[in-house]
Amino acid sequence: MALPDLPLGYARIKVVGSFEELVSTPFADGVNALCWSRDLPGSFDEVVRHLSVGHGITTLEDEWLENLSLSPEGVTAVQVMLDDQRLLRALDLDPVLDCVNGYLRDEGSGPVATDVCSFHADSATVQADTYLCTYFGPSSEGLRNDEARRRVDIPETRALLLKEFGGEDGLSFIEYLNENCYDLHYVPVGDARPFYFGIGNLWRIAVQYPESPVPPCIHRAPKTRPGDAPRLLLIS
Repeated sequence: MALPDLPLGYARIKVVGSFEELVSTPFADGVNALCWSRDLPGSFDEVVRHLSVGHGITTLEDEWLENLSLSPEGVTAVQVMLDDQRLLRALDLDPVLDCVNGYLRDEGSGPVATDVCSFHADSATVQADTYLCTYFGPSSEGLRNDEARRRVDIPETRALLLKEFGGEDGLSFIEYLNENCYDLHYVPVGDARPFYFGIGNLWRIAVQYPESPVPPCIHRAPKTRPGDAPRLLLIS
């Protein structure tokens, strides 16, 4: 079993032993992330080598994967990814498998970058969860809630956002922050040490929504550099 590199003594993460436990365990008592720790069979790097994708994010359809000319180890890897999607679809979810060959960043576009490489919380208007699994390439990263601060709560950043908004700090400004997702992004504080979700582990993480019993799980996609291997990422 491939245990992820989790922060010691961090009670918000619970490691589970099966898919059934992953989907049925409620978020409660402060726990806002569940990890089904797995050591997966198959050659996922072979799958990546056979994918002809350009820069950016390419969604991989089931039929495309099934028609790749692969060794038995590559076929096993494809089957693992397809089986995970079938499990999630059986729950009426809509999982997507992406090959990520670099992300588009919005650095320089404003006081708060809102792309997936910024530490952030997912949000919804109703009860929801996010499922994540990195099969190959750099894994997603998490940040302890007690080691994070919302960017909009940093006085200097808030002042820049108020200038951009062109009004006073009040209800309309709060709505403006929400509409632009500025209030969902965080920065590490103090001696914060982000942790890695690991390769092959299927995660279910808490989302920010009204009356959620726990705070959302703060996370980000890994920053990529030219020459980095593409990621194989399942998200739902």
